[in-house]
Amino acid sequence: MASSAPTSKKVAPWPSFLASRRLSRIYCLDDFEPAARRHLPRPIFGYISGAAETEASYRDNRAVFEEYGFMHRVLRDVSKRETSVTLFGKTYSAPFGIAPMGISSLSGYRGDLAQAQAAEQAGIPMILSGSSLIRLEEVVEAAPDTWFQAYLPAEVSDINRLVDRVAQAGVKTLVITVDSAVVPNRENNLRTGFKTPLKPNLKLFWDGVTHPSWSLGTFLRTLACHGMPYFENNAAERGSAILSRSAVRDFSGREHLNWETLRSIRRRWQGQLVIKGLLHPEDVALARDLGADGVILSNHGGRQLDGAISPMRALPKAMEVSGDMSVMVDSGFRRATDVIKALALGAKFVFIGRPFNYAASVGGEAGVQHAIGLLMSELRADMGMLGINQLHELHPSMLVHLTRPTSDN
Repeated sequence: MASSAPTSKKVAPWPSFLASRRLSRIYCLDDFEPAARRHLPRPIFGYISGAAETEASYRDNRAVFEEYGFMHRVLRDVSKRETSVTLFGKTYSAPFGIAPMGISSLSGYRGDLAQAQAAEQAGIPMILSGSSLIRLEEVVEAAPDTWFQAYLPAEVSDINRLVDRVAQAGVKTLVITVDSAVVPNRENNLRTGFKTPLKPNLKLFWDGVTHPSWSLGTFLRTLACHGMPYFENNAAERGSAILSRSAVRDFSGREHLNWETLRSIRRRWQGQLVIKGLLHPEDVALARDLGADGVILSNHGGRQLDGAISPMRALPKAMEVSGDMSVMVDSGFRRATDVIKALALGAKFVFIGRPFNYAASVGGEAGVQHAIGLLMSELRADMGMLGINQLHELHPSMLVHLTRPTSDN
């Protein structure tokens, strides 16, 4: 089991005047990114914002939404609009949640807890990353509906012990990420100087000096209140420290993992099982056949295979083979109109990552609440303009696939 650590209470809020000042200029999810760029040291911002190689997948994740237009209806009574959806027998207040993101507590003070608590309060799910820096037991205690996302260890015995730990923590939904068996080429991390564990050096010191709000409000505050952060949830035991001269994180040894590995987990895990990182419809069918409760179509936000298609492009064929399994999707979502397009194509739920990480970094839990509120407000307005009261009224016929003119150059 993971090493014991003192349990903290609810995350202390940012100074209200600072949070209010920053958030007063945030009008949509995209606005969080430039604010985070100013606030975070270059290596940390680069880690969050960057993608693999040429970032072709990252760009396609956004471009795909411009290929769909709405065919709306008018003069309908839309005074009873309702944004809630039911997923795995639980009613959520909105059809979106917070995607798993590693080291969120390095970009924002107790970032994993800030996101989980804001999500719990808003009535939406948050998926805690296996590469998080706060023990999953502590996060689940503060926000009991938190899902947990696992990067599988290399050895079967270690997988079993991690699954057992997650179950004992009270997690009800386990998400297995399956598109990370091989380490990707993220040369952007080399350019920005990001590496885990972080190596103490003069450049890292200077990044801290030139970003005093982050240094004082996140890093030094964490050290003073909770000690050195560790990777707490990659395995059943505590992993390496986030800052070390000698420790090395080993991402190798997972190339042999296969569908039989997931069948074994399905037999062991009694809760909801979600497989994340699928694009091919045959893999969706395999997940259905092994008894998964749901899948999250994903290209890892463009951070794994460069050139992998947007999950939105994979969604129609995935729906054809999914059966009763819940099909969810992530990567590139920024607006409620993006969410609506996915739901109209059949997705049950949408997960959003980077903007909520940025929100926690610049505004703590209040920042995440603000981000959720912005998206909820957009969703209600867009439903009214589409002419619907319930999200289940969405249908592919409401979308028109647009043909963009090609350039002569």
